Amino acid sequence: MAVSSKHPASAPPTAPLREKTSHLMLRAWCTFLLFMTVSGTAWVHAFGEVVAAVVTISGGVLSVILWIVLRPAVQWRRLPWFVVGYLAWATLSLLWTAWIGATAVTLLLLWITTLQAMFVGSVLTWREVTRSLASALKWVMALSLVFELWVAVVVGEPVLPGFATTDEQVDPIVFWSRANLLDGGRIQGIMGNSNLLAPVALLAIIVFAIRLALRAPYRATLIGWIALSAYLFSRAGSATAVICAIAVAVVLATVLLMRTAKGPGARTKYYVGYAVIGVGGAVTFWLLRGAIFTALGREADLTGREGIWSLVLERAAQHPIVGWGFSTPWVTNDPAFDQWIVDHGESVMQAHNMWLDVYLQLGAIGLVLIILTYLAFIWRSWFFAVDRPRWDLRADRPYSPIALLPTLLGALLLVQGIAESSPLLLWGWALLVLFAFKIKQSPHIGEGPAEQSLAIERGEPTKQAA
Repeated sequence: MAVSSKHPASAPPTAPLREKTSHLMLRAWCTFLLFMTVSGTAWVHAFGEVVAAVVTISGGVLSVILWIVLRPAVQWRRLPWFVVGYLAWATLSLLWTAWIGATAVTLLLLWITTLQAMFVGSVLTWREVTRSLASALKWVMALSLVFELWVAVVVGEPVLPGFATTDEQVDPIVFWSRANLLDGGRIQGIMGNSNLLAPVALLAIIVFAIRLALRAPYRATLIGWIALSAYLFSRAGSATAVICAIAVAVVLATVLLMRTAKGPGARTKYYVGYAVIGVGGAVTFWLLRGAIFTALGREADLTGREGIWSLVLERAAQHPIVGWGFSTPWVTNDPAFDQWIVDHGESVMQAHNMWLDVYLQLGAIGLVLIILTYLAFIWRSWFFAVDRPRWDLRADRPYSPIALLPTLLGALLLVQGIAESSPLLLWGWALLVLFAFKIKQSPHIGEGPAEQSLAIERGEPTKQAA
């Protein structure tokens, strides 16, 4: 006869595993940092330079404190050393800079951006980084649409920074929003610049598509976010961003093709073929740039950029080895930049080419360092994307869609850097550092001390790396 027992053989039921509140708050903080980086100039336009500076510096201090308290697993010998070298050389330029105030201010921004990027990469796993970046981009896309809709419907006229309006005749370049959402013109989003909105929208499409490939929840909503980002990308009307999108598509197709190769030798023919296509395409584009940019609604000289490049090269040639001193972006209230190069009545804040910008500021030495930084990043991110994940004898592990993100970002930044200096600051620099750091710290998604995802998501301490 069965006997009731107070001591059952099975284990008592337990609550399902949940993330600790502390880790949820940490991930929310990282999402805010990424949002602040991606939204960029929106903070200055909305709240002014003082408030934006206070928020930026305070965020940097808080992240440093959290890094010291949390002590995440970091292999300090595996830092992105070319990034460190570029940062050190930019800092060293304080000794000879011709614009000490501009150098000090922009160096602080560079240091904060670099530290924030490494902080996010050290406390979040690959999946969490992608998830937080997607959340930040959703906020930027949504706020850009809401802002443009508010200006067009409620205000009904262009808006200046600080939510102000004016009856005076001013150049459209100074407006935060030109109220173009409903009349078919180019929109600028919360960043206040179409050439800043378009590449961010392209980045959003990439990240949302990767989340979709990861089979993230709310797939229908993700498709909606991709559609919104594509709409903003189209309405921004940036010729440079269109070329970036073509480059990203080509790189994506190449990576997927390389993944089908049965061995390293089978990839050789693909490399040769794409090298020929790449070089031929670049030469053709340069020779036919006038017709191409005319078709895209732009001037043959890249809307005046060739004139800017000529002036930058002329000044850079005076200090070709060490440069004039770091200043990214150019601080236009400094006498060295004020009224030096003027476009639409406003002093220009960049060289509109990241390589020329670095050459002007940090000379040939700085140019070599930034080239090595990008070469190292492109090299690592490329094989991170095309090589099947392997750390033992097993050679059939599936590819992760996340592995595509760094190499697609690299393609976007390289093409954008031809006509813009944006890759040297804000989200361009932050994501370059973040992924360069993350690839070296966690070369295998989900494996290694920095990828103990279950422990990290529970908020448990991880074993410190040697």
